[in-house]
Formats: sequence, C-alpha cells, structure tokens
Amino acid sequence: MGMLRMTDQQYPKRVRLLRGSEFRRVLAARCSTADSLLVVYGATNELDHPRLGVTVSRAVGSAVTRNCWKRALREAFRLAQHELPPLDLMVIPRSRAEPDVVQIGQSLRALAVRLQRKLAASRQSSPDAARPPGTSP
Repeated sequence: MGMLRMTDQQYPKRVRLLRGSEFRRVLAARCSTADSLLVVYGATNELDHPRLGVTVSRAVGSAVTRNCWKRALREAFRLAQHELPPLDLMVIPRSRAEPDVVQIGQSLRALAVRLQRKLAASRQSSPDAARPPGTSP
C-alpha cells in the first residue's frame, strides 16, 4: 500500500452534509440499509467523493454518549472515505453500546457498497422513479 499524505486523511467541509436541505434530499431518495450497529441512508451525488451526515438521537444515550458516537462515526468515515463509493450518506447509530471506530468503519464500508448496489438497481427500474413517493403501482 502506498504512503498516504496527511491531507488524504482529513475531514474537510466538502465531505460533510451541512444543510438541512442536504439531509432531506438523502431521506427523500428513500434508500437505506442497516446492520446491528448502523442505519445508513444514501443518495447519489454528482461529486467524485462521498459525503457524510451524522444523526444521533437521544435514544442512544446521554449527551456525552451521543457526542462520543458522533466523533467515532466521523473518525471511521475519515479513515474509510477513500474506499467508499461517491454517495451522500446519512448515518444513524442503532446501538447503545460503546462506539468502536474499527467496527463502525467495517460496517460503514459494507453498508455503503450495499447502498450503491440498491441505488444502481433503482435507477435501472426507472418507472418507479417517476411515481410520487407513497403511491403504489
């Protein structure tokens, strides 16, 4: 494996979902996947890199616990961002367990690939894409 420069591992604003409208766009794509640790919503973006949005509800625990989760999620993303598909990802922890950056990174990689496949499949079956959300065939 080649040498990584420090700048390759940063977490700049360009790789973050920052506005409410960006989070709503990801949710509006109605594409998600989950495992025992995380729920990940995804949407395609027109960029050449993934972006991360983090949501940690009070159900996860106290403010200290929620902030610990946020830091762990951002760190896992920062370390894995060059292995992830170019999607906008919104990540929600599912567990009340202590966050583990290694486990989160493994989960994030697997779920992002699964989301990429689901989004590609939904583009293939575009007749459903023309239908308004909440309506059935």
